[in-house]
Amino acid sequence: MKDSDRLHVRIAGRVQGVGFRWFVREEARRLQLAGWVRNLPSGEVELMAEGPRDALDALARAVGQGPPGARVEVVHQLPGHVQDDELPSPFAIER
Repeated sequence: MKDSDRLHVRIAGRVQGVGFRWFVREEARRLQLAGWVRNLPSGEVELMAEGPRDALDALARAVGQGPPGARVEVVHQLPGHVQDDELPSPFAIER
């Protein structure tokens, strides 16, 4: 995806078993972003998204709220990966 930015975050709180990955996938697809979301063994959720900055900002706001039943305690910004690696499109849930 040319002329795009990336968002890489790890979300902590009550974010597993509450439909968080599905929520992120649907929001990212609505915003037409590429990328993935996955559960981590630590109980956190990690996501990497790529697209226009305004769409990434909208996704970051949505992730900070989460779906009903979730409780987001903190969103950790992570360093972006090399821009040359291709992210899945449409946005996907990784297992």
